[in-house]
Amino acid sequence: MSTHDKLAHLLLMREIEDFLYREADLLDEREFNTWLELFTDDIRYWMPIRRNLSFKNRDRDISGDGETAWFDDNRRTLQSRVNQIMTGVHWAEEPLSRVSHLISNIRIEGEYRDIEGAEILVKSHFLVHRNRLETETAFLAGRRHDTLRRVGDSFRICKRKIIIDQTTLTVKNLSFFF
Repeated sequence: MSTHDKLAHLLLMREIEDFLYREADLLDEREFNTWLELFTDDIRYWMPIRRNLSFKNRDRDISGDGETAWFDDNRRTLQSRVNQIMTGVHWAEEPLSRVSHLISNIRIEGEYRDIEGAEILVKSHFLVHRNRLETETAFLAGRRHDTLRRVGDSFRICKRKIIIDQTTLTVKNLSFFF
């Protein structure tokens, strides 16, 4: 890799990191409508279910397309979830949860062009801490596989696959975002 290519890669990496850190801040600051602007109209926001399988079947420990998932949202359903929270009478988010997103291990896994333009596959890890009321606390850890689409001088998320480490959720609901 030439020095120019290395520099371009580092600049792209830094731009992607800033984008993902800004997204985490928007969620933590409860700026849900602004957060929605980070997604394309054709977004797939998907959290498959983890399964406990033997070592020889470890490559199938995540539910696939068409199988049961914790959620499989598009732009319309994400907007509905945000609208519901913003009413102030959402039973699972009244009062609102206090949530912190820690994003790490960000890596560019691939770049390609399609009809829409440049897209970049980005993998990262997360730790989400949620506290609600006085005693409800939860930690969820896992990985994200994001496809970012270049739009103007920034990115939009067109696919997000959220892979949590837990096979059984101990949280009361998944009314927050990843």
